[in-house]
Amino acid sequence: MKLLTKASHVTLLVLSMLIWSTPVLSLTLDEAKRQGLVGEQRDGYLGIVIGSPSPDVHQLVTSINDKRRAKYREIANRNNTSLNSVESLAGQKAIEKTASGQYIQSDSDSWTKK
Repeated sequence: MKLLTKASHVTLLVLSMLIWSTPVLSLTLDEAKRQGLVGEQRDGYLGIVIGSPSPDVHQLVTSINDKRRAKYREIANRNNTSLNSVESLAGQKAIEKTASGQYIQSDSDSWTKK
């Protein structure tokens, strides 16, 4: 019986090591764009293209948009202009830079492949 208990401890130890040594896979912006999960919006922010996104997609979009908003505010303050102006200009530039085959927001607010 002690041998079985010892084997159980070893199995648990090995499983724990495997779980902790496995790299955390997180979605990158480029991957999400290539997979058609997200796209560039006209307002300068990233949008979710698919109907039922995973928590990873939500987290990615929220993280990127928070960083963009902070940068846009900084630019607006530095240039004594409105946040809305910076957002609109950033949206235009992001859409221009979007690779062919990836999603952008159209003038009618729908998603279209560039």
